[in-house]
Amino acid sequence: MQELLDQLASLREYLDIPGKTRRLNELDRELSDPDLWNNSGRARQVTQEAGTVRRIVEEYNTLNSEASGLNEMLELADEEEKAMLVEEQENLARRVDDLYRETLFTMKHADTPAIVRVKSGAGGTESMDWAGMLARMYMRWAERRGYKVEMLDQVDGDQAGVQSSEFIIRGEKAFGMMAPEHGVHRLVRVSPFDSNNRRHTSFASVDVVPEVPEEEIDIHIPDSDLRRDVFRSQGAGGQGVNTTDSAVRLTHLPTGIAVACQITRSQIKNAELALQILKQRLYDIEMKKREAEEAKARGEQKKIEWGSQIRSYVLDKQYIKDHRSGLMKHNPDDVLDGDLDDLMWAGLEWMAGKRVADEAGDDE
Repeated sequence: MQELLDQLASLREYLDIPGKTRRLNELDRELSDPDLWNNSGRARQVTQEAGTVRRIVEEYNTLNSEASGLNEMLELADEEEKAMLVEEQENLARRVDDLYRETLFTMKHADTPAIVRVKSGAGGTESMDWAGMLARMYMRWAERRGYKVEMLDQVDGDQAGVQSSEFIIRGEKAFGMMAPEHGVHRLVRVSPFDSNNRRHTSFASVDVVPEVPEEEIDIHIPDSDLRRDVFRSQGAGGQGVNTTDSAVRLTHLPTGIAVACQITRSQIKNAELALQILKQRLYDIEMKKREAEEAKARGEQKKIEWGSQIRSYVLDKQYIKDHRSGLMKHNPDDVLDGDLDDLMWAGLEWMAGKRVADEAGDDE
């Protein structure tokens, strides 16, 4: 029990509960101001922040109170009564762990859906097969969590897998959970496409951006900056989708970014959705530019983006290694079937730790 009390004491300092309590009082005063609601954007921002801070403060205070009460009961209990309180103590420990995990979502828009694009690297069929495996892995992960997946566009590989696959994952903290998956993923295996059974290394990139609320995105794209192509939809989706030129690809000429959508049977709706996704990607690029400029102004020499290779999947030796957190998993079949939570939480811890280290560096 003392270990749990010590963990709560550390969590209080880590969460800065006194500071969050003061911040919550400030937000509540702002929420009570009638003029706030004349600015819908600010009202939404304050409401969301207040909800997050309130949830953390109230849950911590509840846990702290329950832990103190349980500790007093254990001090007075005999051996039989202590045994009966074990389950309550274990449940309390799980809730403390859940609260800690809540704080790992340090990125902006953690609560929004995730727009995911998986793209094969150089290497032909082998890399395309790997990209298809990754896309399936994320879809299976989403299915395990009860999330919804909307396929935006997919270009199948020549013989196997996909050249690229883009989809939206909708669910609680979808972008927050998917954020650490952004980067290059490396596969090492004995290739099923090599008649000589040689070992091959393949790469595929995973790009993850949040689906930011439209009212936050102040981006206007002139028609002259867009090239629009229409083509026949492919894959599942019903007879109407597969036999009409309903799919739309928009290319942003200044940046070369292309977004395709074939989610509906309507060419007009697909064009609207593709434009929305394109704006999301341009917004993400702009936000990263601003972060880089702010870091430069503070004298930082660090790169904002991650390294080129974040994780290796070595199937012939039955292990997966995350190169940021150092976590290794020895059940690659399960991971590729969507058992990703451990790797994602480790990635979130790495991101949170990096953020703290960067902020500490700024203070020096």
